[in-house]
Amino acid sequence: MSILVKRWHQGRWWVWLLSPLTVIFWLLSGLRRASFKVGLKKSVRVDAKVIVVGNISVGGNGKTPVVLALAEYYKKRGLTVGILSRGYGGKSAHYPRVVTKTDNPLEVGDEPKLLAVRSDVTVVIDPVRSRGARYLSNECHCDLIICDDGLQHYALARDVEIVVMDERMLGSGYLMPMGPLREGRWRLSKVDALIHNRHASDAPTLNAGKTQQYIMRLSPGRFTSVCEPDKTIGFDKLANIPTTAIAGIGAPERFFGQLKQMGMQLSHCHGFPDHHQFTAKDIPAGTVLMTEKDAVKVADFAHDNCWYLPVSANIDSKFYTLIDQKLAEAGLTVTPTEKRKNNGI
Repeated sequence: MSILVKRWHQGRWWVWLLSPLTVIFWLLSGLRRASFKVGLKKSVRVDAKVIVVGNISVGGNGKTPVVLALAEYYKKRGLTVGILSRGYGGKSAHYPRVVTKTDNPLEVGDEPKLLAVRSDVTVVIDPVRSRGARYLSNECHCDLIICDDGLQHYALARDVEIVVMDERMLGSGYLMPMGPLREGRWRLSKVDALIHNRHASDAPTLNAGKTQQYIMRLSPGRFTSVCEPDKTIGFDKLANIPTTAIAGIGAPERFFGQLKQMGMQLSHCHGFPDHHQFTAKDIPAGTVLMTEKDAVKVADFAHDNCWYLPVSANIDSKFYTLIDQKLAEAGLTVTPTEKRKNNGI
């Protein structure tokens, strides 16, 4: 993260120069929420149940591993699961669009491409999320839709809300553009679960009312060749080799820190903006380590000594029990051996 962004998160004196814009943002966002609450604007409710995995701050916080974990969990329990994404960074010629493993990330976005490769469920992108949700529900016959981001997209009704937060927490605590918050901290007390993407030894410290809080630990897999995804290698094979790490994610330092904790000998670390569109010039010679999200963007021009690190979310089983309960309250009850028993749908 650049020094400028760090200071923005910390709330340096100069952010007060942006306070008039923050007041305008606060007024407009408040009026928008109120318009949905009083019925001036309508939220679209689809037949499938909807889980929104989002955040109240800008930048990547680790939502993708949570989305993948939920998709895998409910698919194993017999549900037809779909993932919905805005498709940020992509420029598709049509929407809604089903994302395939062979799609160009320039068209569908890097995160949706990653979700399609990893999830083994239907992934749909649509900047109009309510339209994409209708497609997943009506055309793909999904029982459950997991919406990647969109906590503030109130035009789509949801049954469960989950917030993911990394070590930056609330940053300065100021709303945009003075700070990183899309909504005030009050919003945390309104969601169903708060997941902290932090080290397992850290404990949640936020005051979020009655909202249940959980720690998520990211478990690394084996380093995987960007050019040959069937080729993997263990940590020990790379641990003593000088390597370069690159990352175009919301918090590159998180990835670099994870590599160092694993014992990687990093000669250089190059952080890029989130959703950075890489070119061949961005990839140095020698052994290069990157995130899986970045790997889907560079596969066509990466050299044969580029490796990515897949990660999986480890979350307390009580979290899944809570989500099961929330879905049951919404009318979707599942067991490990039965497909859904959906009241009235």
